[in-house]
Amino acid sequence: MIYTVTFNPAIDYVVYMDKMQLGLTNRSNSEEYYFGGKGINVSTVLSNLGFENKALGFVAGFTGEAIEEGIKKIGIETDFIHLKNGISRINIKIKDKEETEINCQGPDISKEEINNLYIKTDLLKSGDTLILAGSIPDSLPKNIYENIMERLKDKEIKFVVDATKNLLLNVLKFHPFLIKPNNYELGEMFGIEIKNNDDEKIIKYAKKLQKMGAVNVLVSLAGNGSILVDENGNFHKMGIAPVKTVNSVGAGDSMVAGFIAGYLKTQNYDYALRLGTACGGATAGSKGLATKEKVDELLNKI
Repeated sequence: MIYTVTFNPAIDYVVYMDKMQLGLTNRSNSEEYYFGGKGINVSTVLSNLGFENKALGFVAGFTGEAIEEGIKKIGIETDFIHLKNGISRINIKIKDKEETEINCQGPDISKEEINNLYIKTDLLKSGDTLILAGSIPDSLPKNIYENIMERLKDKEIKFVVDATKNLLLNVLKFHPFLIKPNNYELGEMFGIEIKNNDDEKIIKYAKKLQKMGAVNVLVSLAGNGSILVDENGNFHKMGIAPVKTVNSVGAGDSMVAGFIAGYLKTQNYDYALRLGTACGGATAGSKGLATKEKVDELLNKI
């Protein structure tokens, strides 16, 4: 079974307008909403590809109920902790000529509720895949990624971690199966600048992360595609999907979902990277997250 953890789920409320004017009453042309958070995005794309998975994490209040019911309707199994206080956050995405985002804080989470999550993750079995993605809310311990992985380290579980800087560096000792920094984040971890067209430097520092414990390192390079350094020391470079970008939200999460789906299906890294790229492109070229139809359309065009 594939499990995702979303510590701070959200309803993403997307508002389209001609021009946002500060200090005035603005009227939208249209609105949409999506159930989000990085782990939930991964779960959604996995489900769209036909892969059963279970979403873990925290939800609260009427917005939390809406998130849980909404993702259940698209076939995702859930086992959320229901918080006693607060509401799950609503993030606002304003789209006119540019994109403006307001990401909210979310509810406080008690020590008892954190422990309830540990109890649920302790139930994972050897052979399962656990995907940890995103930032950590202020009310959670900063080492919660480490705490979860420490408790599971003696089981043969594939850990996938999509996080930044110290969050990522601190879990390498648990040998995550996949990590996915972008070129900027890769450089940030080593205190240098890495441009998205500097393949030699990208491979060099991806291999450093492997020496520190990562099994596979997938580096996303925006318009230059991505580079994978696999567990066998081979590197794979893939261009981007041929789409006009209309949406940047969730493209990286979609790539993670596609890569894991591709690898679990074939154990082939070339195919996994191709499917991950197709999923990222399918989301970038759509208003919502990647659908199987859009992914299949792009798969052979990459």
